[in-house]
Amino acid sequence: MALVAEVMSVEPYRSARRVYWVVDNGSSHNGQRSIDRVEAAFPNARLVHLPIHASWLNQIEVVFSIIQRKVVRSADFADLSALAERLLAFEDRYNATAQPFAWRFTTKDLAVLVERLEAHQGSAAPLAA
Repeated sequence: MALVAEVMSVEPYRSARRVYWVVDNGSSHNGQRSIDRVEAAFPNARLVHLPIHASWLNQIEVVFSIIQRKVVRSADFADLSALAERLLAFEDRYNATAQPFAWRFTTKDLAVLVERLEAHQGSAAPLAA
């Protein structure tokens, strides 16, 4: 809530008609109580939870995946300071070379996928009890 309060106290968020906060399903902000708490404190804020098992939608999970594959995969660090040094070096290099992700999944792709799922659900035989 401290981060939400800090952001919501400045423009353009303070006077925005609606501000969406997209969060994962972590225990600190999971469920209706978190939605109620944010909206009670900030009537123009809406808390939106990512679907469960959709870590690819959560950008910090994408970054953690990159770090896991490119930095800490071998886990052969003499101590925590060696790990910190390697992470900081990677941060410098990544910030200098990173490019935006080229998302290839379009809204048209989503519409096709939804149609396929609906067709599959409609043709599926009910399970026997």
